Amino acid sequence: MRTAIYGAGSLGTILGAYITKSGGKVELINRNKAHIEALQKEGAKVVGTVEFTQRVEAYLPEEMTGTYDIIFLMTKQQHNAEVVTMLKEFLAPDGVIVTLQNGIPELQIGEIVGDGRTLGCTVAWGATMQGPGVCELTSQPDSLTFSLGSLTSERNHHFEDVKALLEMMGPVEVDENFVGTRWSKLLINASFSGMSAVLGCTFGEAAKPKASRRIVQALIKECIDVCATGGIKIEPVQGKDIVMLLDYKSSLKKAISFFIIPIAIKKHALLKASMLQDIEKGKLTEVDAINGVVSAFGRKVGCPTPMNDKVVEIIHRIEKGELKPSFDNLKFF
Repeated sequence: MRTAIYGAGSLGTILGAYITKSGGKVELINRNKAHIEALQKEGAKVVGTVEFTQRVEAYLPEEMTGTYDIIFLMTKQQHNAEVVTMLKEFLAPDGVIVTLQNGIPELQIGEIVGDGRTLGCTVAWGATMQGPGVCELTSQPDSLTFSLGSLTSERNHHFEDVKALLEMMGPVEVDENFVGTRWSKLLINASFSGMSAVLGCTFGEAAKPKASRRIVQALIKECIDVCATGGIKIEPVQGKDIVMLLDYKSSLKKAISFFIIPIAIKKHALLKASMLQDIEKGKLTEVDAINGVVSAFGRKVGCPTPMNDKVVEIIHRIEKGELKPSFDNLKFF
């Protein structure tokens, strides 16, 4: 069985290092030549809340040959149509693409390779690229979990193979309500990643001050409300029922929710949004696939999402160079 992690940046490199360290075989593929050369020469260096160095197999996309049974997809999803169409040629007849991307990308991927060959995985931990071959794990070791699901009730026979590979890093929850799990991850990304990118800070720094925490709380509430309106049941994250903890209808419950937010994100307080990392590198972000999805679904079901709309607007202005990530951006809310 051949396995690849395509788009092995910070998350993919750490996942590949863990799998290889545990005796699994996986190829790390990335178009960043300096990163690949460092991985080939020095191995994957994991720093942060866990520290180790692991020799790995690493290649540039043009060095790919043959077919793969499993391809973990970890590129930015705004390029999915092009990337997945290319990867289809490298996928074995019964192979699967497992997306570990933000948002809800499975529907588009399923249209290209088939729903039965598409698996989705939500990741409950975060990482940051520190330099070629060096990736920082920014979440606590006890939060290294995954949730795995499929678009169809009849699962591809590689489902268990994928689960076993992920378990080389951490616990895997098999999710029957896959859309609900995707929305639980999207809720976290829309609120904490969105504000991390807008403010230029970590998740913890966005959640601590009262002014920014109020926006985070409002973003969370909008996600909960659009799902409730659209008939989607948001699944728990790492055993925690987000809706029960953070939703509110009374002023008392709103105050409790506000108090809980910094505690709820404590394990991931050091995490810096991938959108912010993209901004720092001069790249376009995935905001349309994160906060933009909340806004689009809100419009579809008739549920207003003014805070998510504003995050999309501000981040697009940052991309254009009109603004910079800063706490000064709170004045726009």
